[in-house]
Amino acid sequence: MPVQWEGVPAGAAGGQSVATAHTADLSEWWKSFNDPQLTLLIEECLRSNLTLLQARTRILQAREARIITRSRLFPEVISSGTISGSRSAIGELGTRTLFQAGLDSAWELDFFGGIRRAVEAADANIQFAIEDSRDFMVILTSETAVNYAQLRGFQQQLTIAEKNLALQLRTLDITQKRFEVGFASGLDVANAKAQVAATESTIPVLESAAQQAIYRISVLLGREPVALLPELSPRADIPITPPVVPVGLPSELLQRRPDIRRAEALLHITTAEIGVARSDFFPRFSLTGSAGVQSLVGGTLGSLAGTFWSIGPGFTLPIFTAGRIKANVRLQTAEQQEAFLAYRQSIFTALQDVESALIAYSKDQRQRASLIEAVRANERAVELATQAYTSGQVDFLNVLTAQQNLYSSEEALAQSTTTIATDLIALYKALGGGWSATIN
Repeated sequence: MPVQWEGVPAGAAGGQSVATAHTADLSEWWKSFNDPQLTLLIEECLRSNLTLLQARTRILQAREARIITRSRLFPEVISSGTISGSRSAIGELGTRTLFQAGLDSAWELDFFGGIRRAVEAADANIQFAIEDSRDFMVILTSETAVNYAQLRGFQQQLTIAEKNLALQLRTLDITQKRFEVGFASGLDVANAKAQVAATESTIPVLESAAQQAIYRISVLLGREPVALLPELSPRADIPITPPVVPVGLPSELLQRRPDIRRAEALLHITTAEIGVARSDFFPRFSLTGSAGVQSLVGGTLGSLAGTFWSIGPGFTLPIFTAGRIKANVRLQTAEQQEAFLAYRQSIFTALQDVESALIAYSKDQRQRASLIEAVRANERAVELATQAYTSGQVDFLNVLTAQQNLYSSEEALAQSTTTIATDLIALYKALGGGWSATIN
């Protein structure tokens, strides 16, 4: 594993959030945004998401399967009872009824560890199911947070569009009045109307995108799509990123990322299965026995006069299997090698995810800082252009250009703020945050 992250420290120039190698508990990373609505949504999602509940039932299935496998280490005792009738060919003997009751037992002695390795594989399969559930929790929390950030981003863009629309309507009103008194041309009025119409056209698109984001969040919470419309339709700010983002050391990913832990569990399963396959080369020893009572009269079954019993060892040894056992060992070995390579790949993928998230988070913050300056400059440009146009110093094209630049820069700033929030969510996801050992 690398000693440190290439993207740490990311630097704090321009008011950026700082990524540090400090270790922290990321099990509830969403609380770092200080957004109570986001916290409530994710907590409900972890309780009620239907796919996550399915993953948790697979843990129960794996645990019960382990009990079934482990039961082979112990003797099996079965009770039985029969009633049979017979009629002799010699008439004077008549018909006889035989009552029989007893116990049958069998116990396979695990001398060569085949059953024990199967139990080991079952234990690893439980861990695999747990890590699979945890990995989905990481994905689920990040998906909920991303959709929430996008929702707030769309709502902020709506506010910006409505604000600019109001500004452009005022400009259109001024232009029409100047046209009426002969100080403006019909072209100026047409351009002003075109700009108003263009801005108006963006509002339905943003409203649709915001509503679709609410639908996605509702389904993630295991509810019908329209369930959260009353709760999430009121506009709110995009979640604010924290000033410090602790990412820890690269080596911590081995324990923090559930997908790596899941790949490790799969490697454990396939390794144990090799032991199970190899045990088929050796004989299997077992003890079998039976005991019971029998009588021609049902009421006398309790008498010791009709007791019977038998006990004895047995064994089986493969002599000729047409290469089946060897092929099975080779098969399990190949599956173990595949699992080992997948384990290594999961580590490299995790490192790439974190480094990519770090560089995106750092660079997008620098872009946002530039956009903030652009918005300030464009606001001033609109003010000056409007004043100059009203006094007849410049033509309407200057006002039109200034307003278009302002709207574009404000929209870009809102998108950049959303992107930074989603970048940080992606970083938390890459670090494996979103689960705790107490949940499963």
